[in-house]
Amino acid sequence: MNTSSYSTSADIPHQRWLRIIPPILIACIISYMDRVNIAFAMPGGMDQELGITASMAGLAGGIFFIGYLFLQVPGGKIAVHGSGKKFIGWSLVAWAVISVLTGLVSNQYQLLALRFLLGVAEGGMLPVVLTMISNWFPDAERGRANAIVIMFVPIAGIVTAPLSGWIITALDWRWLFIIEGLLSIVVLILWSMTIYDRPQEARWISETEKKYLVETLAAEQRAIAGKEVKNASLSVVLSDRTLWQLIALNFFYQTGIYGYTLWLPTILKELTHSTMGQVGMLAILPYIGAIAGMFIFSSLSDRTGKRKLFVSLPLVGFALCMFLSVALKESIWLSYAALVGCGFFLQSAAGVFWTIPARLFSAEMAGGARGVINALGNLGGFCGPYAVGVLINLYSKDAGVYCLAISLALAALMALLLPVKCDAGNAAVNPLGTHKREA
Repeated sequence: MNTSSYSTSADIPHQRWLRIIPPILIACIISYMDRVNIAFAMPGGMDQELGITASMAGLAGGIFFIGYLFLQVPGGKIAVHGSGKKFIGWSLVAWAVISVLTGLVSNQYQLLALRFLLGVAEGGMLPVVLTMISNWFPDAERGRANAIVIMFVPIAGIVTAPLSGWIITALDWRWLFIIEGLLSIVVLILWSMTIYDRPQEARWISETEKKYLVETLAAEQRAIAGKEVKNASLSVVLSDRTLWQLIALNFFYQTGIYGYTLWLPTILKELTHSTMGQVGMLAILPYIGAIAGMFIFSSLSDRTGKRKLFVSLPLVGFALCMFLSVALKESIWLSYAALVGCGFFLQSAAGVFWTIPARLFSAEMAGGARGVINALGNLGGFCGPYAVGVLINLYSKDAGVYCLAISLALAALMALLLPVKCDAGNAAVNPLGTHKREA
């Protein structure tokens, strides 16, 4: 299809950026807040009250990702063939109930069970929202759209860090879970009133924008079919070597992300000997850096069409900063600067990484492929926190952090080994910064 008539931003309305991205982003922020508030609850009194050791804390942080496995592929398929809107709506209800119950636990085994159930309830979220993004944004915009949505991680960190520190200081760790759980109900109301699964269903979209999206997305699918990209059963997709490269890459990446995220408050508290309120404020800066990093790398990737390069570069930076945070620990502020550097690179590869499945699989199979990649890759979210907890018990926090740096370096290597077809190819950029494709 010739899309030259849509070559400038003036030709196409951009309502989708304001109507679709914000409610998805807010729902993702709430899910992440419910996921990581345990990182503040542990040093904020939960560990002492429930008698939780470092290895048990790592297990409680990581067991979430075992439950996270169960709805990954079903969630992606539901978003493709059914309604991602309804799926996320019911998920918000489950997040609220489980989070409130977590604030009422009386022993570590109840905590483990609820963390597992929260993982199940949140498991379909990312493949669902990424599929919804693919329904609304063509390939030339998808890197930036993915990056904005995945920006829920740093934004949630910016909100969660001071809020958690303040709630724990003013009340206690139990109210942290209860209050943040109740926020899910507020978001549910917003979600049900604003989101649509596809352009064809939205009442607010103009005919020009709808026609552009339907035609452009259909043309991309025809182009994928012309390149003989997999469009078969899930068993055939699972036999694809590149899929397993993406799974392994994501595994080592998530090991680093969640090892860093779930132990950051504890590391900051011991590094600076600060109160939980002060730790909450110190934890803001790494997440502010993460927003900048995501914008920079996703924009560069969209402009150049290079996906592999702009996945591997942030991973190298993340690994290096992780290493320096320990190597420079004799200087509190240099070590803290390295931790902020980790934040800058924390999610910089993620938005670019999630553009790749749409280039390798048809729309029908991409939802399931995303689910498999996210499900198996996110086992790293279990291994990272747990490995750090075990290494702290056996050796020191330094050993745990070095382990995360090695994992991120392996992820960077795997990104470089991905096939050339993962890159976006001949993408040209006009003076306005929007992409033009060959007719």
